[in-house]
Amino acid sequence: MLFREFSAICEQLEGISGRLEMIDLISRRLPSLSDEELPVFVRFIMGRIFPDWSPQKLGIGPNLLYEGVAYVVGTKKDSVVETINRTGEAGKAVELLLAGKEQTSFFSEDLDLVTVYHEFEKIAGTGGKKSQREKLLVVRKLLANASPLEGRYLARIMLEDLRIGVGEGNIREAVARAFGIDSSIVEHAVQALNDLGHVAQLAKSGESALREVHVSPFRPVKMMLAQQGSIVSAIEENGAIAAEYKYDGSRFQFHRQGGLSRLYSRKLEDVTNALPDVLRILNESTSHDIILDGEVIAIKDGKPLPFQAVLRRFRRKHGISEMQEEVMLTPNVFDILYLDGETLIDLPLSERRKHLETAVISHVAPQLVSNDPAVVGDFYHTALDTGHEGIMIKALASPYTPGMRGKNWLKVKPEVDTLDLAVVGAEWGEGKRAHYFGTFLLACQEEGQLIPLSKVATGFSDEQLAEAYDLLHDKIISQSGKEVRFEPELVFEVGYSELQLSPNYPAGFALRFPRFVRIRDDKDTTEIETLSSIRERYQRQSKS
Repeated sequence: MLFREFSAICEQLEGISGRLEMIDLISRRLPSLSDEELPVFVRFIMGRIFPDWSPQKLGIGPNLLYEGVAYVVGTKKDSVVETINRTGEAGKAVELLLAGKEQTSFFSEDLDLVTVYHEFEKIAGTGGKKSQREKLLVVRKLLANASPLEGRYLARIMLEDLRIGVGEGNIREAVARAFGIDSSIVEHAVQALNDLGHVAQLAKSGESALREVHVSPFRPVKMMLAQQGSIVSAIEENGAIAAEYKYDGSRFQFHRQGGLSRLYSRKLEDVTNALPDVLRILNESTSHDIILDGEVIAIKDGKPLPFQAVLRRFRRKHGISEMQEEVMLTPNVFDILYLDGETLIDLPLSERRKHLETAVISHVAPQLVSNDPAVVGDFYHTALDTGHEGIMIKALASPYTPGMRGKNWLKVKPEVDTLDLAVVGAEWGEGKRAHYFGTFLLACQEEGQLIPLSKVATGFSDEQLAEAYDLLHDKIISQSGKEVRFEPELVFEVGYSELQLSPNYPAGFALRFPRFVRIRDDKDTTEIETLSSIRERYQRQSKS
Protein backbone atom coordinates (compact mmCIF):
# COMPACT_ATOMS: atom_id res chain seq x y z
CA MET A 1 0.00 0.00 0.00
CA LEU A 2 1.27 3.44 -0.92
CA PHE A 3 1.29 5.99 1.85
CA ARG A 4 -0.93 8.26 -0.22
CA GLU A 5 -3.60 5.51 -0.18
CA PHE A 6 -3.26 5.28 3.59
CA SER A 7 -3.54 9.08 3.83
CA ALA A 8 -6.70 9.06 1.73
CA ILE A 9 -8.25 6.49 4.09
CA CYS A 10 -7.29 8.66 7.06
CA GLU A 11 -8.94 11.67 5.41
CA GLN A 12 -12.10 9.64 4.87
CA LEU A 13 -12.12 8.51 8.49
CA GLU A 14 -11.54 12.05 9.67
CA GLY A 15 -14.76 13.06 7.97
CA ILE A 16 -16.81 10.23 9.53
CA SER A 17 -18.52 10.72 12.88
CA GLY A 18 -20.30 7.36 13.16
CA ARG A 19 -18.42 4.52 14.87
CA LEU A 20 -20.06 1.77 12.79
CA GLU A 21 -19.21 3.52 9.53
CA MET A 22 -15.58 3.79 10.65
CA ILE A 23 -15.42 0.09 11.52
CA ASP A 24 -16.99 -0.82 8.16
CA LEU A 25 -14.49 1.26 6.19
CA ILE A 26 -11.47 -0.19 7.99
CA SER A 27 -12.73 -3.79 7.91
CA ARG A 28 -13.17 -3.64 4.13
CA ARG A 29 -9.53 -2.59 3.65
CA LEU A 30 -7.80 -5.04 6.00
CA PRO A 31 -8.12 -8.29 3.95
CA SER A 32 -6.36 -6.77 0.92
CA LEU A 33 -3.22 -5.87 2.89
CA SER A 34 -0.12 -8.08 2.78
CA ASP A 35 1.22 -9.78 5.91
CA GLU A 36 3.90 -7.10 6.13
CA GLU A 37 1.51 -4.18 5.57
CA LEU A 38 -1.26 -5.34 7.91
CA PRO A 39 0.40 -4.73 11.32
CA VAL A 40 1.83 -1.40 10.15
CA PHE A 41 -1.54 -0.22 8.84
CA VAL A 42 -3.31 -1.18 12.08
CA ARG A 43 -0.80 0.61 14.32
CA PHE A 44 -0.61 3.69 12.09
CA ILE A 45 -4.41 4.04 11.86
CA MET A 46 -4.46 4.30 15.68
CA GLY A 47 -1.69 6.92 15.60
CA ARG A 48 0.94 4.50 16.90
CA ILE A 49 4.18 3.33 15.34
CA PHE A 50 5.44 0.47 17.50
CA PRO A 51 3.63 -2.12 19.63
CA ASP A 52 2.73 -0.93 23.13
CA TRP A 53 5.16 -3.44 24.67
CA SER A 54 8.07 -2.46 22.42
CA PRO A 55 11.02 -0.51 23.89
CA GLN A 56 11.37 1.32 20.57
CA LYS A 57 10.49 5.03 20.76
CA LEU A 58 10.52 7.47 17.86
CA GLY A 59 11.96 10.27 19.98
CA ILE A 60 10.88 13.11 17.71
CA GLY A 61 9.55 16.19 19.46
CA PRO A 62 7.71 19.06 17.80
CA ASN A 63 10.87 21.13 17.37
CA LEU A 64 12.66 18.49 15.32
CA LEU A 65 9.61 18.06 13.11
CA TYR A 66 9.37 21.83 12.61
CA GLU A 67 13.03 22.02 11.61
CA GLY A 68 12.49 19.27 9.05
CA VAL A 69 9.45 21.00 7.57
CA ALA A 70 11.26 24.34 7.42
CA TYR A 71 14.17 22.82 5.48
CA VAL A 72 11.95 21.04 2.96
CA VAL A 73 9.77 24.06 2.17
CA GLY A 74 12.67 26.53 2.23
CA THR A 75 11.63 28.70 5.15
CA LYS A 76 12.56 29.30 8.79
CA LYS A 77 11.31 27.32 11.75
CA ASP A 78 9.59 30.44 13.10
CA SER A 79 7.46 30.58 9.95
CA VAL A 80 6.45 26.94 10.47
CA VAL A 81 5.48 27.69 14.09
CA GLU A 82 3.52 30.74 12.92
CA THR A 83 1.58 28.60 10.42
CA ILE A 84 0.86 26.04 13.11
CA ASN A 85 -0.40 28.75 15.44
CA ARG A 86 -2.62 30.06 12.67
CA THR A 87 -4.09 26.66 11.76
CA GLY A 88 -4.11 25.41 15.36
CA GLU A 89 -2.70 22.01 14.47
CA ALA A 90 0.62 20.63 13.17
CA GLY A 91 -0.74 18.22 10.53
CA LYS A 92 -2.88 20.80 8.73
CA ALA A 93 -0.01 23.30 8.91
CA VAL A 94 2.44 20.87 7.28
CA GLU A 95 -0.12 20.13 4.56
CA LEU A 96 -0.54 23.85 3.91
CA LEU A 97 3.22 24.48 3.80
CA LEU A 98 3.89 21.58 1.43
CA ALA A 99 1.07 22.73 -0.84
CA GLY A 100 2.75 26.13 -1.13
CA LYS A 101 6.08 24.63 -2.12
CA GLU A 102 7.00 24.24 -5.81
CA GLN A 103 5.82 20.69 -6.55
CA THR A 104 8.69 19.81 -8.91
CA SER A 105 11.26 20.13 -6.11
CA PHE A 106 10.08 16.93 -4.39
CA PHE A 107 8.21 13.67 -5.08
CA SER A 108 11.47 11.94 -6.09
CA GLU A 109 9.90 8.63 -5.09
CA ASP A 110 6.52 7.37 -3.95
CA LEU A 111 6.24 6.72 -0.23
CA ASP A 112 5.27 3.16 0.62
CA LEU A 113 3.52 2.30 3.91
CA VAL A 114 6.11 -0.29 4.95
CA THR A 115 9.01 1.89 3.80
CA VAL A 116 7.75 4.71 6.01
CA TYR A 117 7.66 2.27 8.93
CA HIS A 118 11.24 1.19 8.27
CA GLU A 119 12.32 4.84 8.20
CA PHE A 120 10.66 5.28 11.60
CA GLU A 121 12.56 2.22 12.83
CA LYS A 122 15.76 3.87 11.64
CA ILE A 123 14.90 7.02 13.61
CA ALA A 124 14.10 5.00 16.74
CA GLY A 125 17.38 3.11 16.47
CA THR A 126 19.49 6.25 16.18
CA GLY A 127 21.48 7.11 19.29
CA GLY A 128 24.63 8.88 20.38
CA LYS A 129 25.82 12.46 20.13
CA LYS A 130 24.80 12.87 16.48
CA SER A 131 21.39 11.27 16.90
CA GLN A 132 19.33 14.46 16.52
CA ARG A 133 21.12 15.34 13.27
CA GLU A 134 20.61 11.83 11.89
CA LYS A 135 16.93 11.81 12.90
CA LEU A 136 16.46 15.18 11.23
CA LEU A 137 17.89 13.84 7.96
CA VAL A 138 15.32 11.02 7.93
CA VAL A 139 12.47 13.44 8.73
CA ARG A 140 13.60 15.69 5.84
CA LYS A 141 13.73 12.71 3.47
CA LEU A 142 10.19 11.62 4.35
CA LEU A 143 8.71 15.10 4.06
CA ALA A 144 10.58 15.83 0.83
CA ASN A 145 8.86 12.88 -0.81
CA ALA A 146 5.44 13.60 0.67
CA SER A 147 2.45 15.16 -1.05
CA PRO A 148 0.61 17.78 1.04
CA LEU A 149 -2.00 15.25 2.24
CA GLU A 150 0.70 12.70 3.08
CA GLY A 151 2.52 15.44 4.98
CA ARG A 152 -0.57 15.99 7.16
CA TYR A 153 -0.59 12.39 8.37
CA LEU A 154 3.19 11.91 8.46
CA ALA A 155 3.44 14.86 10.86
CA ARG A 156 0.60 13.56 13.03
CA ILE A 157 2.05 10.05 13.20
CA MET A 158 5.45 11.44 14.15
CA LEU A 159 3.75 13.32 16.98
CA GLU A 160 1.59 10.22 17.69
CA ASP A 161 -1.59 12.30 17.52
CA LEU A 162 -3.47 11.18 14.39
CA ARG A 163 -6.71 13.01 15.27
CA ILE A 164 -9.07 10.77 13.28
CA GLY A 165 -10.91 9.21 16.21
CA VAL A 166 -10.00 5.56 15.65
CA GLY A 167 -9.54 3.89 19.02
CA GLU A 168 -8.52 0.37 19.96
CA GLY A 169 -12.15 -0.72 20.31
CA ASN A 170 -12.91 0.27 16.71
CA ILE A 171 -9.90 -1.63 15.41
CA ARG A 172 -10.74 -4.76 17.42
CA GLU A 173 -14.23 -4.78 15.90
CA ALA A 174 -12.84 -4.09 12.41
CA VAL A 175 -10.37 -6.98 12.67
CA ALA A 176 -13.12 -9.31 13.90
CA ARG A 177 -15.41 -8.31 11.05
CA ALA A 178 -12.69 -8.40 8.38
CA PHE A 179 -11.69 -11.99 9.13
CA GLY A 180 -14.98 -13.40 10.44
CA ILE A 181 -13.84 -13.97 14.03
CA ASP A 182 -15.77 -13.34 17.24
CA SER A 183 -14.68 -10.01 18.74
CA SER A 184 -14.20 -11.57 22.20
CA ILE A 185 -11.49 -13.85 20.77
CA VAL A 186 -9.77 -10.85 19.18
CA GLU A 187 -9.98 -8.95 22.46
CA HIS A 188 -8.46 -11.83 24.43
CA ALA A 189 -5.58 -12.09 21.94
CA VAL A 190 -4.94 -8.35 22.27
CA GLN A 191 -4.80 -8.66 26.06
CA ALA A 192 -2.17 -11.40 25.79
CA LEU A 193 -0.04 -9.98 22.96
CA ASN A 194 -0.49 -6.25 23.62
CA ASP A 195 -0.19 -5.51 19.90
CA LEU A 196 -3.25 -5.12 17.68
CA GLY A 197 -1.01 -5.15 14.62
CA HIS A 198 0.25 -8.64 15.41
CA VAL A 199 -3.28 -9.76 16.34
CA ALA A 200 -4.59 -8.60 12.95
CA GLN A 201 -1.81 -10.55 11.26
CA LEU A 202 -2.78 -13.71 13.15
CA ALA A 203 -6.50 -13.13 12.53
CA LYS A 204 -5.81 -13.21 8.80
CA SER A 205 -4.48 -16.77 9.30
CA GLY A 206 -7.69 -17.81 11.05
CA GLU A 207 -9.34 -18.14 14.43
CA SER A 208 -7.14 -21.05 15.54
CA ALA A 209 -4.04 -18.85 15.36
CA LEU A 210 -5.64 -16.39 17.79
CA ARG A 211 -6.71 -19.13 20.18
CA GLU A 212 -3.09 -20.26 20.49
CA VAL A 213 -1.69 -16.92 21.71
CA HIS A 214 -0.35 -16.67 25.23
CA VAL A 215 1.45 -14.31 27.56
CA SER A 216 5.23 -14.61 27.34
CA PRO A 217 8.17 -13.24 29.35
CA PHE A 218 9.81 -9.98 28.25
CA ARG A 219 6.73 -8.93 26.33
CA PRO A 220 4.90 -6.88 28.98
CA VAL A 221 1.13 -6.69 28.92
CA LYS A 222 -1.01 -3.79 30.07
CA MET A 223 -1.83 -3.87 33.75
CA MET A 224 -5.32 -4.58 35.02
CA LEU A 225 -7.01 -1.45 36.36
CA ALA A 226 -9.53 -0.63 39.08
CA GLN A 227 -12.47 1.71 39.50
CA GLN A 228 -13.84 3.32 42.62
CA GLY A 229 -16.20 1.35 44.81
CA SER A 230 -17.36 0.56 48.34
CA ILE A 231 -16.94 -2.37 50.71
CA VAL A 232 -20.67 -2.92 51.29
CA SER A 233 -21.72 -2.87 47.62
CA ALA A 234 -18.84 -5.18 46.63
CA ILE A 235 -19.84 -7.78 49.23
CA GLU A 236 -23.53 -7.47 48.30
CA GLU A 237 -22.62 -8.23 44.69
CA ASN A 238 -19.94 -10.89 45.16
CA GLY A 239 -20.31 -12.41 48.61
CA ALA A 240 -16.80 -13.13 49.88
CA ILE A 241 -14.19 -10.82 48.37
CA ALA A 242 -10.40 -10.45 48.54
CA ALA A 243 -9.12 -7.28 50.20
CA GLU A 244 -5.54 -6.03 49.77
CA TYR A 245 -3.70 -2.86 50.71
CA LYS A 246 -3.84 -0.01 48.18
CA TYR A 247 -0.26 1.20 48.01
CA ASP A 248 0.83 4.75 47.21
CA GLY A 249 3.60 3.56 44.95
CA SER A 250 4.34 2.58 41.38
CA ARG A 251 3.10 -0.53 39.57
CA PHE A 252 5.63 -2.92 38.10
CA GLN A 253 5.78 -6.14 36.13
CA PHE A 254 8.57 -8.56 36.92
CA HIS A 255 9.55 -10.95 34.13
CA ARG A 256 11.96 -13.83 34.62
CA GLN A 257 12.96 -16.68 32.31
CA GLY A 258 16.01 -18.91 32.17
CA GLY A 259 17.94 -16.88 34.72
CA LEU A 260 17.28 -13.56 32.96
CA SER A 261 14.96 -11.01 34.57
CA ARG A 262 13.58 -7.56 33.74
CA LEU A 263 11.34 -4.97 35.38
CA TYR A 264 8.73 -2.90 33.54
CA SER A 265 6.82 0.18 34.66
CA ARG A 266 3.10 0.83 34.39
CA LYS A 267 3.84 2.49 31.02
CA LEU A 268 5.64 -0.75 30.02
CA GLU A 269 9.03 0.95 29.96
CA ASP A 270 12.03 -1.17 30.91
CA VAL A 271 13.16 0.18 34.31
CA THR A 272 15.49 -2.69 35.20
CA ASN A 273 18.62 -0.53 35.36
CA ALA A 274 16.94 2.05 37.62
CA LEU A 275 15.80 -0.55 40.18
CA PRO A 276 18.63 -3.06 40.75
CA ASP A 277 17.70 -3.46 44.42
CA VAL A 278 14.08 -4.36 43.57
CA LEU A 279 15.28 -6.78 40.89
CA ARG A 280 17.59 -8.48 43.41
CA ILE A 281 14.79 -8.83 45.98
CA LEU A 282 12.42 -10.40 43.45
CA ASN A 283 15.08 -12.74 42.06
CA GLU A 284 15.71 -13.95 45.61
CA SER A 285 11.96 -14.45 46.09
CA THR A 286 11.44 -16.91 43.22
CA SER A 287 13.40 -19.28 41.03
CA HIS A 288 10.60 -19.86 38.51
CA ASP A 289 10.04 -18.61 34.97
CA ILE A 290 7.38 -16.10 35.93
CA ILE A 291 5.53 -12.84 35.32
CA LEU A 292 4.40 -10.97 38.42
CA ASP A 293 2.29 -7.86 38.97
CA GLY A 294 2.91 -5.68 41.98
CA GLU A 295 3.65 -2.25 43.36
CA VAL A 296 6.87 -0.71 44.62
CA ILE A 297 6.70 1.61 47.61
CA ALA A 298 9.36 3.74 49.27
CA ILE A 299 9.98 3.08 52.96
CA LYS A 300 11.57 5.25 55.65
CA ASP A 301 11.56 4.45 59.37
CA GLY A 302 9.11 1.63 58.68
CA LYS A 303 6.51 3.94 57.10
CA PRO A 304 5.67 4.32 53.41
CA LEU A 305 6.77 7.58 51.75
CA PRO A 306 4.66 9.51 49.21
CA PHE A 307 4.42 8.41 45.60
CA GLN A 308 6.88 11.07 44.37
CA ALA A 309 9.73 9.43 46.31
CA VAL A 310 9.18 6.26 44.30
CA LEU A 311 9.09 8.15 41.00
CA ARG A 312 12.47 9.70 41.71
CA ARG A 313 13.91 6.20 41.56
CA PHE A 314 11.96 5.14 38.48
CA ARG A 315 13.19 8.21 36.58
CA ARG A 316 16.80 7.85 37.66
CA LYS A 317 19.39 7.08 34.97
CA HIS A 318 22.60 8.04 36.79
CA GLY A 319 23.79 7.81 40.40
CA ILE A 320 21.65 4.73 41.05
CA SER A 321 23.73 3.43 43.96
CA GLU A 322 23.55 6.76 45.79
CA MET A 323 19.78 6.89 45.31
CA GLN A 324 19.41 3.36 46.70
CA GLU A 325 20.80 4.63 50.01
CA GLU A 326 18.59 7.73 49.93
CA VAL A 327 15.32 5.99 48.93
CA MET A 328 14.76 2.34 49.93
CA LEU A 329 12.21 0.56 47.76
CA THR A 330 10.15 -2.48 48.71
CA PRO A 331 8.13 -4.54 46.21
CA ASN A 332 4.69 -5.90 47.09
CA VAL A 333 3.56 -8.66 44.73
CA PHE A 334 -0.19 -9.22 44.42
CA ASP A 335 -0.77 -11.14 41.17
CA ILE A 336 0.79 -13.70 38.83
CA LEU A 337 0.22 -13.84 35.07
CA TYR A 338 2.56 -16.60 33.92
CA LEU A 339 4.32 -19.53 35.56
CA ASP A 340 6.78 -22.00 34.01
CA GLY A 341 5.30 -21.87 30.51
CA GLU A 342 1.64 -21.61 31.55
CA THR A 343 -0.48 -18.50 31.00
CA LEU A 344 -2.58 -17.85 34.12
CA ILE A 345 -4.60 -14.74 33.22
CA ASP A 346 -7.80 -16.70 32.53
CA LEU A 347 -7.77 -18.41 35.92
CA PRO A 348 -9.92 -16.91 38.71
CA LEU A 349 -8.12 -14.70 41.22
CA SER A 350 -8.47 -17.34 43.95
CA GLU A 351 -6.56 -19.87 41.81
CA ARG A 352 -3.90 -17.34 40.75
CA ARG A 353 -3.35 -16.49 44.41
CA LYS A 354 -2.57 -20.15 45.19
CA HIS A 355 0.01 -20.22 42.40
CA LEU A 356 1.47 -16.94 43.65
CA GLU A 357 1.85 -18.10 47.24
CA THR A 358 3.51 -21.34 46.06
CA ALA A 359 5.92 -19.75 43.56
CA VAL A 360 6.99 -16.62 45.49
CA ILE A 361 8.47 -17.03 48.97
CA SER A 362 8.54 -13.39 50.13
CA HIS A 363 7.15 -9.91 49.47
CA VAL A 364 3.68 -11.26 48.61
CA ALA A 365 1.13 -8.56 49.53
CA PRO A 366 -1.15 -9.50 52.44
CA GLN A 367 -4.69 -10.49 51.47
CA LEU A 368 -7.89 -10.89 53.49
CA VAL A 369 -10.82 -12.97 52.22
CA SER A 370 -14.15 -12.23 53.90
CA ASN A 371 -17.85 -11.63 53.32
CA ASP A 372 -18.21 -9.55 56.50
CA PRO A 373 -18.21 -5.76 55.92
CA ALA A 374 -17.07 -5.15 59.52
CA VAL A 375 -14.04 -7.41 59.11
CA VAL A 376 -13.10 -5.80 55.79
CA GLY A 377 -13.69 -2.38 57.38
CA ASP A 378 -11.17 -3.20 60.12
CA PHE A 379 -8.67 -4.25 57.43
CA TYR A 380 -9.29 -0.92 55.67
CA HIS A 381 -8.53 1.08 58.83
CA THR A 382 -5.42 -1.01 59.46
CA ALA A 383 -4.24 -0.10 55.94
CA LEU A 384 -4.77 3.61 56.65
CA ASP A 385 -3.06 3.38 60.05
CA THR A 386 -0.08 1.69 58.39
CA GLY A 387 0.24 4.65 56.02
CA HIS A 388 -1.33 3.22 52.87
CA GLU A 389 -3.95 4.90 50.63
CA GLY A 390 -6.75 2.48 51.44
CA ILE A 391 -7.61 -0.98 50.13
CA MET A 392 -8.29 -2.83 46.91
CA ILE A 393 -11.33 -5.10 46.74
CA LYS A 394 -11.19 -7.91 44.19
CA ALA A 395 -13.73 -10.47 43.02
CA LEU A 396 -12.43 -13.96 43.79
CA ALA A 397 -13.75 -15.37 40.51
CA SER A 398 -12.26 -12.64 38.33
CA PRO A 399 -9.70 -13.35 35.59
CA TYR A 400 -6.78 -10.98 35.01
CA THR A 401 -7.88 -8.68 32.17
CA PRO A 402 -4.90 -6.61 30.95
CA GLY A 403 -5.66 -2.94 30.35
CA MET A 404 -9.28 -3.28 31.44
CA ARG A 405 -11.00 -1.27 34.17
CA GLY A 406 -14.16 -2.65 35.75
CA LYS A 407 -16.03 -3.91 38.81
CA ASN A 408 -13.73 -6.89 39.36
CA TRP A 409 -11.15 -4.59 40.99
CA LEU A 410 -12.34 -1.72 43.17
CA LYS A 411 -10.34 0.88 45.08
CA VAL A 412 -11.59 2.19 48.42
CA LYS A 413 -9.89 5.25 49.91
CA PRO A 414 -10.98 8.25 52.00
CA GLU A 415 -9.68 11.00 49.74
CA VAL A 416 -11.77 13.34 47.60
CA ASP A 417 -12.58 12.07 44.14
CA THR A 418 -9.70 12.29 41.70
CA LEU A 419 -9.32 11.88 37.96
CA ASP A 420 -6.27 11.09 35.85
CA LEU A 421 -6.35 13.44 32.86
CA ALA A 422 -4.03 14.32 29.98
CA VAL A 423 -2.39 17.74 29.85
CA VAL A 424 -3.15 19.11 26.37
CA GLY A 425 -2.59 22.85 26.86
CA ALA A 426 -1.70 25.62 29.27
CA GLU A 427 -1.52 29.34 29.86
CA TRP A 428 1.63 31.13 30.98
CA GLY A 429 1.67 32.20 34.61
CA GLU A 430 1.92 35.71 36.00
CA GLY A 431 4.21 37.56 38.40
CA LYS A 432 6.98 35.39 39.83
CA ARG A 433 5.51 32.42 37.93
CA ALA A 434 5.59 34.20 34.56
CA HIS A 435 8.31 31.84 33.28
CA TYR A 436 6.23 28.75 34.09
CA PHE A 437 2.86 27.50 32.94
CA GLY A 438 0.23 28.61 35.46
CA THR A 439 -3.08 27.15 34.28
CA PHE A 440 -3.35 23.76 32.56
CA LEU A 441 -6.00 22.46 30.14
CA LEU A 442 -6.91 18.83 30.85
CA ALA A 443 -8.61 16.24 28.67
CA CYS A 444 -10.31 12.87 29.07
CA GLN A 445 -10.44 10.30 26.27
CA GLU A 446 -13.04 8.55 24.14
CA GLU A 447 -12.39 6.20 21.22
CA GLY A 448 -8.85 7.37 20.64
CA GLN A 449 -9.60 11.09 20.91
CA LEU A 450 -8.63 13.50 23.68
CA ILE A 451 -11.55 15.69 24.73
CA PRO A 452 -10.95 18.85 26.83
CA LEU A 453 -12.74 18.62 30.18
CA SER A 454 -11.42 21.26 32.57
CA LYS A 455 -8.61 23.58 33.59
CA VAL A 456 -6.62 23.44 36.81
CA ALA A 457 -4.59 26.26 38.35
CA THR A 458 -4.46 25.51 42.08
CA GLY A 459 -2.62 23.03 44.27
CA PHE A 460 0.82 23.54 42.75
CA SER A 461 3.96 24.37 44.69
CA ASP A 462 6.68 26.38 42.94
CA GLU A 463 8.71 23.17 42.69
CA GLN A 464 5.84 21.30 41.04
CA LEU A 465 5.29 24.08 38.51
CA ALA A 466 9.01 24.01 37.71
CA GLU A 467 8.82 20.22 37.25
CA ALA A 468 5.76 20.50 34.98
CA TYR A 469 7.56 23.14 32.91
CA ASP A 470 10.64 20.92 32.51
CA LEU A 471 8.45 18.05 31.32
CA LEU A 472 6.30 20.13 28.95
CA HIS A 473 8.27 22.99 27.41
CA ASP A 474 9.74 20.78 24.66
CA LYS A 475 6.27 19.41 23.86
CA ILE A 476 4.71 22.71 22.70
CA ILE A 477 2.94 22.23 19.37
CA SER A 478 1.44 25.71 18.96
CA GLN A 479 1.10 29.01 20.77
CA SER A 480 -1.40 31.86 20.59
CA GLY A 481 -0.87 34.77 22.96
CA LYS A 482 -0.57 33.30 26.46
CA GLU A 483 -2.07 29.95 25.44
CA VAL A 484 -0.03 26.95 24.31
CA ARG A 485 -0.96 23.48 23.08
CA PHE A 486 1.13 20.39 23.88
CA GLU A 487 1.92 17.08 22.32
CA PRO A 488 -0.18 15.00 24.75
CA GLU A 489 2.12 12.89 26.91
CA LEU A 490 1.85 14.04 30.52
CA VAL A 491 -0.89 12.92 32.95
CA PHE A 492 -2.07 14.88 36.01
CA GLU A 493 -4.07 13.44 38.89
CA VAL A 494 -6.61 16.12 39.81
CA GLY A 495 -8.99 16.28 42.77
CA TYR A 496 -12.41 17.95 42.58
CA SER A 497 -15.49 18.53 44.70
CA GLU A 498 -18.07 17.56 42.07
CA LEU A 499 -18.77 17.20 38.37
CA GLN A 500 -20.93 19.85 36.70
CA LEU A 501 -22.61 20.00 33.32
CA SER A 502 -20.88 22.69 31.27
CA PRO A 503 -21.09 24.00 27.70
CA ASN A 504 -17.61 25.54 28.06
CA TYR A 505 -15.71 22.33 27.35
CA PRO A 506 -16.20 19.79 24.52
CA ALA A 507 -16.65 16.98 27.08
CA GLY A 508 -19.85 18.68 28.28
CA PHE A 509 -18.70 18.62 31.88
CA ALA A 510 -16.41 20.67 34.13
CA LEU A 511 -14.75 20.04 37.47
CA ARG A 512 -15.88 22.16 40.41
CA PHE A 513 -12.92 23.35 42.50
CA PRO A 514 -10.29 21.34 40.59
CA ARG A 515 -7.00 21.00 42.44
CA PHE A 516 -3.71 19.49 41.27
CA VAL A 517 -2.76 16.39 43.27
CA ARG A 518 0.34 15.05 41.51
CA ILE A 519 2.04 14.29 38.21
CA ARG A 520 1.36 10.71 37.12
CA ASP A 521 4.27 10.16 34.77
CA ASP A 522 3.98 6.46 35.58
CA LYS A 523 0.80 6.54 33.48
CA ASP A 524 0.31 6.87 29.76
CA THR A 525 -2.40 9.02 28.16
CA THR A 526 -4.13 5.81 27.06
CA GLU A 527 -4.87 5.15 30.76
CA ILE A 528 -6.64 8.43 31.52
CA GLU A 529 -10.32 8.67 32.42
CA THR A 530 -12.81 8.04 29.63
CA LEU A 531 -15.75 10.31 28.90
CA SER A 532 -18.04 7.32 29.43
CA SER A 533 -16.73 6.77 32.96
CA ILE A 534 -17.10 10.48 33.71
CA ARG A 535 -20.76 10.29 32.64
CA GLU A 536 -21.17 7.32 35.02
CA ARG A 537 -19.56 9.29 37.84
CA TYR A 538 -21.93 12.17 37.19
CA GLN A 539 -24.94 9.84 37.31
CA ARG A 540 -23.78 8.28 40.59
CA GLN A 541 -23.16 11.76 41.98
CA SER A 542 -26.65 12.89 40.94
CA LYS A 543 -28.25 9.88 42.64
CA SER A 544 -26.33 10.42 45.86
